[in-house]
Amino acid sequence: MIRKAVAEDIPSLKKITEACARHMIAQGIFQWNEHYPSIAVFKRDIEQENMYAFELDGVLVGCVMLSFEKDEFYDSIPWQTKEQKHLYVHRLAVHPDVQGNGIAQKLMDFGEDLAQENGCLSVRLDTFSKNPRNNIFYQKRNYQLTGEVFFAQKSPHPFYCYEKVFDNKD
Repeated sequence: MIRKAVAEDIPSLKKITEACARHMIAQGIFQWNEHYPSIAVFKRDIEQENMYAFELDGVLVGCVMLSFEKDEFYDSIPWQTKEQKHLYVHRLAVHPDVQGNGIAQKLMDFGEDLAQENGCLSVRLDTFSKNPRNNIFYQKRNYQLTGEVFFAQKSPHPFYCYEKVFDNKD
């Protein structure tokens, strides 16, 4: 079940992302760590009603932040569509114990449906260039690479920006 996250979910959200960080680091992928995503980030996401939680048998096992607001670090990206209404995806996470069961797919389906229901031209996101699993995941979902951004405090390697454009000719 997917629902809006609430403040009481913050400890579980932090545990999920910390488990994901440890899992990625063990594979040599230095995308997240014990400091990011932070409790403060989750608090803000929940206050802005942008964080969604995925429950499996009553246990929170995944999350995604979905926002209609563009972060300024995306201003230099040559997106495929003009600047109108878009959905931005951040902090997609599924606990490593339940990865491979389609939960990330369901979270992305939910986000794409939300975008279309709200008249968005596309869904935009970024993912770490050194995370092959994530890059393949988005490419298989028909996201097109549009550019890259750098977060010097996180990594010297780029984060690839992707966009999925909707065919709104119905």
